[in-house]
Amino acid sequence: MDETTCREWICEIGRRMYAKDIVAANEGNLSIRMGNRLLATPTGVCKGFLKPEDLVITDLEGEQISGEMKVSTEILMHVVVYKHRQDVHAICHGHPVYATAHAVAGIPLTEALMPEVVVTLGCVPVAPYGTPSTRELADSLVDLVPNFDAILLANHGAITYGADLEQAFFKIEILEHFAKINILTRSLGEPTLLSREAVDKLFAVREKYGITAPEFRQFGCPVTAEDEVEVETVTLSRNELEDLLEQVILEMRKGVKA
Repeated sequence: MDETTCREWICEIGRRMYAKDIVAANEGNLSIRMGNRLLATPTGVCKGFLKPEDLVITDLEGEQISGEMKVSTEILMHVVVYKHRQDVHAICHGHPVYATAHAVAGIPLTEALMPEVVVTLGCVPVAPYGTPSTRELADSLVDLVPNFDAILLANHGAITYGADLEQAFFKIEILEHFAKINILTRSLGEPTLLSREAVDKLFAVREKYGITAPEFRQFGCPVTAEDEVEVETVTLSRNELEDLLEQVILEMRKGVKA
């Protein structure tokens, strides 16, 4: 894909992300790897109204080479992904509402709830918090990037990546859709997880659909019906609790005297 086409694609995906509420105002950033250069979005520009000439070019370390505007301050996140995933050629970062709600709550999306998500995303972990626009945020991704294709950024947003920009966009779109369904499902009751057998069958057909991302299953993801641990809840009255504590104290005193 030539540079002109890449510029047009970034503007197109930026419009889609803005229309889908994956970004608001000047949030988010996009990039495409072109050989030993990165074509990326500038800082301070709404992704819904990007023009091809707005985009900038950096080297593989994120140092700007050309472009009248300044590259996004979060380019270091992109650099980390490209360094650890040679199969990745494009990245989307945004603040999709429902996915970001999970990121703020520190809740990863790791349960086998929908076949499509198991096949396309596997598990989506939450990266440790890092201050936006700093090396700290980029470094928080290092251990996760090799094993996952979508990552929630604690108290921040989400980042997805793929072989091309449309694939990266579809992943962040699916992530947001799944996060919304997860929240709605739990408002209705307990979710029904897929069985381990069902998940294994889904992983077996991933290659058929051209999915060549990391084999998430080896990391115990996603969580299946068999992996759920039932927790028994015991309710005590105040008097029962006081009696129990008194008994424990008496037993402890006996042990000391012995």
